Amino acid sequence: MQSLLILNIVGLTPSLLGALTPRLSALVASGNMLPLKSVAPAVTCTVQATIMTGLSPQQHGIVGNGWLFRDLAEIWFWRQSNKLVTGEKIWEAGKARDPKFTCANLFWWYNMASTHDYGITPRPIYKADGRKLPDCYTTPPAWRDELTQKIGAFPLFQFWGPATTIKSSLWIADAAKLAITEKNPTLTMVYLPHLDYDLQRHGPDLSNPAVQQSLRDIDDVAGDLIAHAQKAGRRVMVLSEYGITAVDRPIHLNRILREAGYLTVREEDGAELLDPIASSAYAVADHQFAHVYISRPELIAPVRRLLGNVAGVEGIWAGSERAAIGLDHPRSGELVVMADKRSWFTYYYWQDDALAPDFARTVEIHRKPGYDPAELFVDTNISFPKLAVAWRLGKRMLGFRSLMNVIGLDASLVQGSHGRPVDDAADGPLLILDRPSADGRNEVHAADIKDIALKIMFENANSGAGK
Repeated sequence: MQSLLILNIVGLTPSLLGALTPRLSALVASGNMLPLKSVAPAVTCTVQATIMTGLSPQQHGIVGNGWLFRDLAEIWFWRQSNKLVTGEKIWEAGKARDPKFTCANLFWWYNMASTHDYGITPRPIYKADGRKLPDCYTTPPAWRDELTQKIGAFPLFQFWGPATTIKSSLWIADAAKLAITEKNPTLTMVYLPHLDYDLQRHGPDLSNPAVQQSLRDIDDVAGDLIAHAQKAGRRVMVLSEYGITAVDRPIHLNRILREAGYLTVREEDGAELLDPIASSAYAVADHQFAHVYISRPELIAPVRRLLGNVAGVEGIWAGSERAAIGLDHPRSGELVVMADKRSWFTYYYWQDDALAPDFARTVEIHRKPGYDPAELFVDTNISFPKLAVAWRLGKRMLGFRSLMNVIGLDASLVQGSHGRPVDDAADGPLLILDRPSADGRNEVHAADIKDIALKIMFENANSGAGK
């Protein structure tokens, strides 16, 4: 077997490679780069599940980063169990070919309850007094303590939220180096998120100094990891899940559905909560796609007409039509809605910000009934944000309950999004192989990655390389 590193640098596109990414560009020059055709929606959980299984979303069942769990009548995002993903995973295929095959899965999603050998994923400690402490979940469990001792605690608050920095991707890369050196897996899968978040904040604007620095930072971190892997005898595959494109128009589908009388809220302690049980129709927003769940079949047509007249809505699919985009699955909404290239969908359903639920102004990925990129920004109405955060942290340290309500409700701050197919392949995801390819491809699909990786590890293995 030939050992392999699959490095997922989210948000990396051909148009971003160049002088700011010398180490990744050198890998392209010595190997081969192809545009990667993604799936719908092109969001983290869906694309990663396709890469892991080689299947479409309507086959593996991951129709977004979250969806309505119909048997619970609850909307859940960012679940972690790998048992939600139908189909043979890449490491299961490897083990079937050779029982000695092992896999380290570092921060790819659906990392828990999995059949891989080594895994790491974010897993905060939620205290009864409301505190959220940085931590991670590992397979095997004892590995967490080993990693903490050697490279420190996982920097959760630099992984997502307004304090996001390169530190979280650096920690993941350092953990990957240890995995390669100490665990020696056949397949090492690594997810580096940093570029993704800054491009959502600022858009893919190469003239922006913040974007320039993000590219330099991720190139350094990825370059060091690639060099480490190659020195250890690994082949290297670099890919991305999607490209982030500029947006300037947030669309509040749930407010539109509420105004039309379809969406119902429940008032709790002076705030409004979306009520999936009482609502006739509501949207589970996920970047540039949304699943619209509709309680009765006769409402599908009028809801479709309503949303079809919304500026910025480019496509709507119902029932069996969803098969055309690979989303004809029971978890999908009765309608699947796609934004145009300059637009994206918020989850907002309240009409008055004074009635927004308390979690709307916090980093709270599990309670919000949709994806919220506004969590990358501190509320612009806070004059001294660092002082505001310190004050709330201080109260918590003294034993008082304190809501970290420093996130604003201004969706117009978001400058980049993804999910829909890109108009130009240069702005879309990519695949970089460390060696030239002779198969004549000019494009590769996300569903092909599993077979390409298995071919590298088994069919094209060099006799003296790898494990």
